[in-house]
Amino acid sequence: MTATKTDNRVKSEKKLITKAAGIVGFWTSLSRISGFVRDLVIAVFLGAGVGSDAFFVAFRIPNLLRRLFAEGALSAAFVPTFIETLQKDGKEEGIKLARIAVTFSIIVLFVITFLGIVFTPEIVRVIAPGFFDDPEKFSLTIQLTRIMFPYIFFISLVALVSGALNSLGRFAAPAAAPILLNISMISGILILTKSLNWSPGYSLSWAVAVAGLLQLLLQVPFLMREGITIKPNFHFGYPPLRRMGRLFVPAAIGGAVYQVNVLVGTMLASLLPVGSVSWLYYADRLVEMPLGIFAIALGSAALPSMSRLAASGDLKGLSDSVSFSLRLIAFFTIPASVGLIVLREPIVSVLFQHGRFTSTDTIETSYALLWYTAGLWAFSGLKVVTQAFFSLKDTRTPLWISLFAVVVNLGAGILLMNPMKHGGLALATTIAAALNFLILFLILIRRIKWFEISAFLASIARISAASSIMGVFLLLMREFGLWSQGINWKNLAVLLACVMGGVGVYGICAYVLKCEQMKSIKSVLRR
Repeated sequence: MTATKTDNRVKSEKKLITKAAGIVGFWTSLSRISGFVRDLVIAVFLGAGVGSDAFFVAFRIPNLLRRLFAEGALSAAFVPTFIETLQKDGKEEGIKLARIAVTFSIIVLFVITFLGIVFTPEIVRVIAPGFFDDPEKFSLTIQLTRIMFPYIFFISLVALVSGALNSLGRFAAPAAAPILLNISMISGILILTKSLNWSPGYSLSWAVAVAGLLQLLLQVPFLMREGITIKPNFHFGYPPLRRMGRLFVPAAIGGAVYQVNVLVGTMLASLLPVGSVSWLYYADRLVEMPLGIFAIALGSAALPSMSRLAASGDLKGLSDSVSFSLRLIAFFTIPASVGLIVLREPIVSVLFQHGRFTSTDTIETSYALLWYTAGLWAFSGLKVVTQAFFSLKDTRTPLWISLFAVVVNLGAGILLMNPMKHGGLALATTIAAALNFLILFLILIRRIKWFEISAFLASIARISAASSIMGVFLLLMREFGLWSQGINWKNLAVLLACVMGGVGVYGICAYVLKCEQMKSIKSVLRR
């Protein structure tokens, strides 16, 4: 392949990544906004106590399995294999692979779901060992977990068919699916709790289970439009399925290290005072906002493009795509980190301080948010770097490095949880993610070569400078609010002014400093 063709192909893939990231980011933004409404409603009904701790631990279990099996392993193993099959054998064979993979996954997921329901008490005892001393909390957590366990069955199938749609250039339906989870949970807690007098925890748990089915049904029309019908195919000896299987197990662990580390934090938090699990949950939800809109969206958009470049042996193009994706993520996540750190108490106060969520809960959640946000750059970068390894069909390297990160997280959490309480657990997660990203990044740039590190660092420096100026603006603006009072019209107006003004200041500074990402954003907005 000539240099000109390579450059044109890389430019084409960058445009595809930008366009796909724009689509996924738009729908993910709506999902995160509806998710905030969901968390606000949950905070009003549950607050931060025994009931909320039980629900959040119960919800964490299927959520972790979703990341392990769905967003982590299935996507990482299926997408590169599916794209390779499409390129080498044609669409008909690709559709055949999709049908076989769905059939096989249904069988495996049914077994996992059944075993999960049977052994829920043992799982809860491992996930939240501190709950065992409180029989009421332990029993409630078991019941809620069993109700929600079918969610992993449906959402894993959603991830599989979403990978097929993304590989075929269809990003909207998979990105929009999580909105249904938020709508279902909001409706569940409002309708079931008020009309049928169910407890908030039970209402939410049933809503989660139903949402999994709704998200799967949403994908069906789009699959049919691509000629993919979910018909059983039991040809489990199909060679591409075997290749997919070899990628699956290491990807299940390596691709979900962030959630594993958060889970470690949950386990240790169960040993701390009541409310610690909830404070970490609410803080994690706020960090998930920029992480989902930018990092996960861009990672989902980049994987098919990276897989195409890797399948054709174009390591120079892959290197450019990795650099482009990391710089684009940094353009959003660095200012988001500054904004979350400076405005952590105003954001928590306005969003959550209602009903049973008190001013003390605001302070404690803000404390955890500070240390989670310090690692946002690493959480975000990990998504791209890990996807690059997956595109190379290397799931073992992320696996081993992520296992090391889990050990670091556990050790740091044990050391920091006494002096810093739940804030120490958040910091331990950040330390582990930073080490995980830096090690994987160094290994990756050595493997693919041609990585222009000087241009990359120059871009990060410009983004950091613009973010710092925005941070000074936010420090001045936040003084106009009285955040201990929670939400009121003045605090809401000040927070909105901070957010909109901060975006404006950052945009102007980025333009003046000639941040290259402004061109990509203009291109997305024009479309």
